[in-house]
Amino acid sequence: MSATPGAEFRATVTAAGFVLDAPVIGTAEAAERVLAGWQEGAALHALPDGRWLLTLVEPVEARADRAPGLPVVRTDSGGLSAVGADPAPAAPGRLALSTGGVTAVHRLSDLTELDPSGWLDPSGLTLHRPRPVGPAEPEAAPVREDLPQRPRPDLRKAAGIGPRSERARRLTEGDHLRRGNGDGRAGGRRRRFVGRLRPPSWAGRQLRRSSPAGRARRTRLAGPARVVPRLLLGGVVVPGMLIVLYRQLTMKDSPYPGLGLVVLAMILAAAQGDRRTAGAGTTAGGATEAGAASKTGSAPEAGSASEAGSARPRRRPRRPLLGGLLARLALRSPAGALIRDRHARYLRELTRAFEQRRWEAALRDAVRLAGDRPAGHRPWLGLGLPRRRTGALRPTPHVDTAGGASSPLSGLTVHQHLAALYRRAAEELERVGRIDEAAFVLADLLDAPAEAVALLDRHGRSGQAAELAEGRDLAADLVVRLWWQAGAHERALRIAHRRAAFAAAVGRLAADDPAAGRELRRAWAAHSREAGDHLGAVEALWPDEALRPLAAADLRDAVALGGPTRGRALPYLLALGAGEATRALAVAVLDSDGDGVATGRSALAAALAELPAAGPAADRELATAAVRAVVRDGGFGGTLGEPDAQARYQRLLKRADPLVAADLAKPRRAARPAAGTTVHAHVAADRPGTLPVLDAVLLGSGAVLVACGQAGVRLLAPDGRTKARWDVPADQLVPADHGGAVLLVAGYGQVQEISRLDLATRSVRPWTTLRTRQIVRSFDGRHLITVDQDGIAVLDTLAPRPTVVWRELGDGEQVGGIARTATGCAGVVLSPARDGSALVELWRWDLPGWELRSRLRLGGVPGRSAALACGGLLTAHPVTAEEPSAGAGPSAGAEASPDGGPRGRTELRWTAEHPFPRPAAAPVVDGFAPYGPSSDGNHWALAVPGPDGSGVLAHTGSGPGTAPTATVFVPHADLPVLGVRRHADAVTHWHRSGRVLATTPDGATLLANLRVTAD
Repeated sequence: MSATPGAEFRATVTAAGFVLDAPVIGTAEAAERVLAGWQEGAALHALPDGRWLLTLVEPVEARADRAPGLPVVRTDSGGLSAVGADPAPAAPGRLALSTGGVTAVHRLSDLTELDPSGWLDPSGLTLHRPRPVGPAEPEAAPVREDLPQRPRPDLRKAAGIGPRSERARRLTEGDHLRRGNGDGRAGGRRRRFVGRLRPPSWAGRQLRRSSPAGRARRTRLAGPARVVPRLLLGGVVVPGMLIVLYRQLTMKDSPYPGLGLVVLAMILAAAQGDRRTAGAGTTAGGATEAGAASKTGSAPEAGSASEAGSARPRRRPRRPLLGGLLARLALRSPAGALIRDRHARYLRELTRAFEQRRWEAALRDAVRLAGDRPAGHRPWLGLGLPRRRTGALRPTPHVDTAGGASSPLSGLTVHQHLAALYRRAAEELERVGRIDEAAFVLADLLDAPAEAVALLDRHGRSGQAAELAEGRDLAADLVVRLWWQAGAHERALRIAHRRAAFAAAVGRLAADDPAAGRELRRAWAAHSREAGDHLGAVEALWPDEALRPLAAADLRDAVALGGPTRGRALPYLLALGAGEATRALAVAVLDSDGDGVATGRSALAAALAELPAAGPAADRELATAAVRAVVRDGGFGGTLGEPDAQARYQRLLKRADPLVAADLAKPRRAARPAAGTTVHAHVAADRPGTLPVLDAVLLGSGAVLVACGQAGVRLLAPDGRTKARWDVPADQLVPADHGGAVLLVAGYGQVQEISRLDLATRSVRPWTTLRTRQIVRSFDGRHLITVDQDGIAVLDTLAPRPTVVWRELGDGEQVGGIARTATGCAGVVLSPARDGSALVELWRWDLPGWELRSRLRLGGVPGRSAALACGGLLTAHPVTAEEPSAGAGPSAGAEASPDGGPRGRTELRWTAEHPFPRPAAAPVVDGFAPYGPSSDGNHWALAVPGPDGSGVLAHTGSGPGTAPTATVFVPHADLPVLGVRRHADAVTHWHRSGRVLATTPDGATLLANLRVTAD
């Protein structure tokens, strides 16, 4: 059947342009149609008969009889053909158009081009100069690196000990090795057999060489120099050694024909072990490099990377080929007598030098005695003597105890002989006043740095003792005391803060020098005050009665923060004899309603038990109010252990009004439900607020601090009233652990502007602009943890410009999710492997010292996961009705959604370094989680669609291996913008729609439920 005539003019076509009959419809109408269908890059041409051709860039679908003009389609050959024309002659760059029933072809390049811009008349328009709708993206400030450098004490240089004697060098190395240097200098490049000498496993101490500062680096040989020895070792030496061993066991032939092979095997085995342990033990080059660096004021590259704060794990040095078997076989051969004779000559010469008090030669050639190796490190056998020291001799900050070698020289009897020899030498050197040499013997030869530090301290050399103590990682309080006595106060404060050693250092310094101890205590308080920790400053000053009046200003600021901080600060003010207003405030807090922990009532009662008020009458009134509060609350809020709580209650009872105390019942703690038996449910406000909430935190005072993006930051009362507002853009809040300060972070693309909010004075101070990948959600008031392209960087927020004071990771290692608390930090780390793959691990550190505690290897890059600061990893695994969850029956997830389809469920899978009790089946929550969990510190939350499909239901819990303990439902909300925050004794949930809900960590008590609205 043929098509109906004219059907093509009623069909829908893909038009690449239109032909407009301007002479028929008029120029004005044609121009209006052209402007209505105009595209960027379109073209308009005039045809010879007066019609217009509009060519489009992007084809459009149009019905031919309703199009603005005659549609033009693009043919298979690339040409244009109008509807109704014969498309055959339409070649590329040509238009086929039917006129009067005849198809005519027009070349596009020959047509006249029309410019539609001439149709516009801007004369009646008012010009306006546009202004920027917002601030331009700020530029990131340069970050200054101020990483702590580990001291490199050079006791050998201080003692003035020269190079070894030529005779001793020939004795310990032999002429053949000396000739191999190409020169006779002691510092020339030589081969050696082993890096260290270790005793048998039963020896109490061991001989070994000092290891270098810095991370291990393997020496690589290139080309044939690396391949030929291995081929020779595998193809000639090993079979030869087996032949020699067979002949010795069977006694069928003399073993001497294989003596050459034995010696060659001994050399190659030692050289192989030397190359593999070159980075783990001290070399002459390493010592010379360190010495040269100390002269020029710079540190060697390897040491700098390690001591500048990087806590990268040190690679264990590799063992020699066959684990020292070749060396053991060599000792069983006739060559063993030569080796033992060489060792004996070395001991005789060294003993003679010490007995004759030729200190220069003896100390230069002496071997170091090392401590016990860690369990699991079995020594291999080496044949060489310890390499002699060249250049500057110094104590080594990092003493590597892994992967050493034992030797026939390392017997227990020899060790005891050398230890007694060195001990007598140290005593004699101190007696004659050669303190530097005596310290060198103790620190480097006897491996007793604590004794060397005590020796230097006794003789008034605090600076040198501090360098040695810090370099050898001695007790932090000792290091702080020595640096403070040496006048390096800033360094002492940084070490005390990083290693949490203020209290111990003050006590140790005050015992020796009370005046210096008082100055350190004042500096400790100032350090805490600068970080916004006003209560910490008070606790630093209070033990010294002469300094207590200086705490008044800090106490007023602490009371202004409210909550538990106010409860702990009020007893200090009352003990100082504060006025009637302070006493009335304390009584009002004790008689208040609400949660005892959130209001600070429990903290006030506990502190009053330890700090009586100045006046007897005031103290009796406050003690009476405190015992009433304790009885009413059933204790001190669960913050104290049972024996401590009972003791404090009895002390309050003795100071309270006797009549009231006689009538009071004993405090009874309310029974708590068993863990895992109750899931507390909470519902947020039923309608959104008028301002967006990008972050929120419930403060100790009970007020809620919210970040509203470009709308600024607001401080809300528990009932929703605005207590304060700051017109500072903020997308993220980073509160301090002590609750006295908050960092306000505003993101602009790849950079963040950071300001500091002091909650006591409610003042905001701009700090800096950073370019980082991630900012951890809390800090200690001074040090902020960030993630950049080089790994983890710790910034000093009190410095005038961003300053890195500590670094972790590096060498291409990338950081995934990271979580932090005041005492720990954990994160997912991706380390590049040699084969191009990535090693995925969960790292955990202790804070504030950044001690690496564990590295848990993961099966792959975790998806839908969140790390906890305690070292756990939570992964959300959605399961459907057809896919039962682990440990669940076939019907798991069979619940239907409101539309009749399966809702699905989400399984919570935990990964932790230590096994924890698991239920029979992994925890499973109803609802399919399209996104992974979120976490803050050790608290986590997983959001799923609500039961009715119109809201968000968050399942929350605390700690690894736990099931949800509470749920928070946000009606009429979407999923991706629900957050969780753990700060102090509260968990805050917020949604971008302007709703905030806060509970206690177990979810049992609702603390706040707000809608954020504009004023």
